[in-house]
Order: sequence, then structure tokens, then C-alpha cells
Amino acid sequence: MWMVGVRRACLFGLISLFGATAWAQEKAAVKLEVDLRDANKRVYHSKMEFPVAAGPLTLVYPKWIPGEHAPTGPIVDATGLHFRGGGRELTWRRDDADMYAFHFEVPAGVSSLEVTLDYLLPIESGTAGVPSASARVAVLPWNLVLLYPQGAKSDEVKFAASVRLPNGWKFATALQQVSGGNHDDGLVEFETVSLTTLVDSPLLTGAFFKTYELSPGQKPEHRLNIAADSAAATAVTPEELQHLRQLVAETGALFRARHYRHYDFLLALTDHLDPNGLEHHESSDNRAPERTLLDSDTLETETDLLPHEFFHSWNGKYRRPAGLATLNYQEPMKDDLLWVYEGLTQYYGVMLAARSGFWTPGQLRETLAATAAYLNDRPGRTWRDLEDTAISSQLLYGARQAGSSWRRSADYYDESTLIWLEADTIIRRESKGQKSLDDFCRKFHGTEDGAIKVVPYTVDDVVSAMNSVAPYDWRNFFEERLHSHGPGAPLGGIENSGWKLTFSSVMNDHERAEEDTDHVVDVSYSLGFGVHGPGGEDVSSIVDVIPGSAAAKAGIAPGMHLVAVNGRRWTPESLREAIRAAKNTKEAIELLMENDDYFRTYAVDYHGGERYPHLAANAGPDVLSAIAKRRAAEVAK
Repeated sequence: MWMVGVRRACLFGLISLFGATAWAQEKAAVKLEVDLRDANKRVYHSKMEFPVAAGPLTLVYPKWIPGEHAPTGPIVDATGLHFRGGGRELTWRRDDADMYAFHFEVPAGVSSLEVTLDYLLPIESGTAGVPSASARVAVLPWNLVLLYPQGAKSDEVKFAASVRLPNGWKFATALQQVSGGNHDDGLVEFETVSLTTLVDSPLLTGAFFKTYELSPGQKPEHRLNIAADSAAATAVTPEELQHLRQLVAETGALFRARHYRHYDFLLALTDHLDPNGLEHHESSDNRAPERTLLDSDTLETETDLLPHEFFHSWNGKYRRPAGLATLNYQEPMKDDLLWVYEGLTQYYGVMLAARSGFWTPGQLRETLAATAAYLNDRPGRTWRDLEDTAISSQLLYGARQAGSSWRRSADYYDESTLIWLEADTIIRRESKGQKSLDDFCRKFHGTEDGAIKVVPYTVDDVVSAMNSVAPYDWRNFFEERLHSHGPGAPLGGIENSGWKLTFSSVMNDHERAEEDTDHVVDVSYSLGFGVHGPGGEDVSSIVDVIPGSAAAKAGIAPGMHLVAVNGRRWTPESLREAIRAAKNTKEAIELLMENDDYFRTYAVDYHGGERYPHLAANAGPDVLSAIAKRRAAEVAK
């Protein structure tokens, strides 16, 4: 896919030779200055100064971004590109096969190359990338605004970065400031670091900004940094602060080692950036709705975000699948082990949320029930195994919601949660309660306290470490679950932990919080579809329809718009009332749908009443509560 012709291959050889010689001779860092003063206009300005020598040179824009598991470098919005040397503009040409590469000739006598570009931040997510700034908040992933020499190892290229902030805005980043590196004109200078470290250290800034100490008086330091669209949104309650401090303590008890100098949670609270999280070694880039800390339902749906990204500092950054430990940002990544990288992290994100006190035992069970039910009910697994969702993650991340029950999504997150739960219960059973998956994490991720580096691993390493904790046929265990086509999701962990998946007419509390926050009415376990509800975007549009469900058999499809239920304009309440009423009659539920300006009434033959997932106590001890139990002493409130 990224193969090139002979001409470019020869040029690449010259460039690589030049790069190795020039950089070794100069021993100088690239100077990078980023101007964020137009962030509220969704524009970042960048200026770079490269030490160079005469000859052909190719600079590249980062393509494969760590943690994004795909070639997501948003090159389309890197604009206004200029190369200047010796006081004049240099002619450049984009590679005709690799859109991320720029070729030009450095004239004789030129030792410094100036490169400038603007990055135009998208307002909505799409093929161009994701939004990173609002009127009062900005996130700077450095890979958006820089180039580097083609063929160079990211560990070996050095950058001396600085940033100009909007007047009055505060900031946080894992990068260390240069002593005396704050200037009256808003320029802030940072330590010279490798390109690897720079890309791994995003910056958060905003007009409304607050920092909270999460391990006061201890080393290493841990901080929560919040930039929000309002001052009120930055307020953390004493109870929330105690849970966050407990999270830090719980990771200490779990791993007994920390692979960072300090750790900064960067949390942007705004409705103008998509909720998301991206892991980094000494920080994490977290984005959530503005009222996350003010609204209990929103907090419920975002609770495991910070624990998930924090766990990644050990699993994903310190320990990393060999296929993801690439030499630079142009080398394609291999995602086949995302069931460990993301799946194990998803499992512990959930469990650490419970151990830290964010979730009660009941909330944990409702979350797991919602996860298990949707995975168990999706027919996409009949043709696509879990490993393929990992291998093809670069395709699935950008896939639309419509059709996801048949196509499958990035299921290696949630389904791997079920797999690692089962693995945890097996270790406890085989060791007669003496060992758990915590012991695997401590052995695999918790070594070399204080070491800041990447230690790659393979599936053989995972299996070997699991066997050293509790001998078992772990290779076959993982193979069966990664390549299974069902029927149903792997529910062995839930059953081994003393619970079973059940359904009732009482709404699942986690799903209720999601509905209130995301404005999607989910009747997938009864009629077989979800629909955008009032208060959200694309109101009344059918999100997805499960193949084989009552709605699918009636002919309803994603993208149609629900207009009426049994002859009356639909509301979430009227839809659910119709489902309840149909349980006591043989008459079908009539749904009036609009499909591209055409209207039709569909008769949905369903009489099973409302169905929502829960966990009910099963035979045997409550192992799940033991797994979710606090490990560290309770921190001071």
C-alpha cells in the first residue's frame, strides 16, 4: 500500500544518508514555535527551523499516531505550507504516491530551513480529523503542527518546542518548562525532547482552568488539569476528588511501580469536542461534555474514562505490542493485539472505577450487564471474529453507527472486558484464591519502577506470563475466544463470578444514564432498534436495526425516520407504552416511517414487552465483588 517506485527509492536512500550525516554533525534540535492565539478561530500557526545541509530533502507529516491505531494524521488540514532558506522561498513537490511527504532541494550555503504551516481545526469530526478547540478551550497534539525528516527515527530527532497562548489562558502538559522560559508576549518554552516524547505530550489550555493535586506530598506527583467552557464546570467536589486520589492509590497497589516522572490528567470539558480519550506515557488527553462533573448521568457514562487512560501508561505505553512499537510515524502499525492493549485496559478501567469508589457494586453490575447484553445479541459475530475487529481497527474506528450490529464495531474493547474477566476468575479458581489477574499485571507491567521506556511484547509473552501466575492452557483459551463465532458473547466470566445475564421490564440504570446523555432511545432487546430521541442530533432517525429482530423482519432499516407510533406522533414514552401494551394483545405495533420523503406504516409483530439487561445472582460465591474491592488503604478525604 505504501510501496514506491525506483526513482523515489533512490531518492529515499540519498535522503536517509543526508539525514544521518547532517543531524549527527549538527547535533541541533528542530525549533518549533506554535501560536495558539487564533485557537478560538480554529487555526493553529506553526513555525519550524531545521538544521540542514545542501542537497535533496524530504520532510513528512506524521501519519500513524500512537493510540489512534490508524493512519489518522489529518494531512488534509495542514495548509499554508512554505519552505524558506537563505532568505528565499524554496520550491517543493508533494510525493505523488505518499501524500504525507514533501520533496525539495536545499541550496548550497543554506544551514537553516524555515518551515511554516497552519493547521485548520475541523468543527465536526470526519475524514479531516477531530475538533481540538472551542471558543474557550484548546488541545494541542503536537503531531498536528510539525514535519520531520523522512526515514528518521522519532527517538533520534530532537525538538525544542514553544507555544504562544491566548491572553490570560492557563495550560498544562507533561513537558517540562525551560527555566525562565515564560515571556511577556505569551511565549512559553519547553525542554528539548525527542520527537517521540513531544508527540507523546499534548498540551491543554483554556480561559477557565483549574489544577488539582491527586497525590499531595508524594512522589511522583499526579495532577488533574481541567480546562472548560465555564468556570463552574471546573469545580470538583470533595467526593470526586477523593475518588480520583483513590484511583492513584489503587494503581500503586496494583502495579507497585510507576513509569513516569509525574502524571497529568488533561481534561477538556466542552460540548464542542467529541468525548474521547488518548493515552500518553506521562499524561492523557481526555475530552468530555461540559457538565460531566455537574450532572450525575453524564458522570456515570464517563466514569471509566480517566481510569482507562491512566491504566494505559502501563499497558500501551510502557508495555506495548511489538506491532505498535514502530520507529516513526510513517511506519504502518499492526493492531492484532489490541485485545490486550485496549481490551485489558478496558477491563481494568471498569474495575478501577469500582475500586476507586466512582461506581457502587450495583452500578458496576449494571454496566457489565449492558456490555454483555449488546455483545451477546449482535449477529455480526457469525461472520467476523474478535481478532478481525482488532486487525481491521483502522477501518472500524471511522465506521458509522448504522449497520454496526451486522458489521461489528471496535468490539475488542468491550468483548475483551468479558474475556479478561473470565481469565481473572480462572486464575482465582486454579490458584484456590491465592492469585488473580492483578498478579499478571504486576508481573507483566509493573517491573522496573521509574523506567521510562517502551518494552514490546508478543502473544507468546502474554501466554508465558499468564502461565507463570497460574498454569493453564492459556493459548487455547485466548485462541478460542478470539476466533469464536458464537453463538453469543463469552459470558463465562460473568457466570464464574457468581452472576448471570437476565432481562426484565425495569430499565438498566447505566443504559438510562446513556439515554439521558446521548439522547438515543434503545429498544434493541424488544423491537430491535435504537432511535435518536428529542434533545439530540438527527432526531427520530433510526440509528441501527438488528438483523433478525422484529423491526428488521417488518422491513425497518437504519436511516429511516420514526414519525408515529400506532397513529400518534412518537415520543420515547409513547414508544415504550406501545411495547408494553402489545404484550397483552395479538395486534402488531404500527410504526409510521419516513424514508427519503416517502411514508409507510410498518407492522412490527412483537409481544414480549420491554426487555432490559441486568445481572442476577447465580450459584456460587460473589467473585465479582471481590475483584472490584478496594486494594489500597482509603486515602484522606
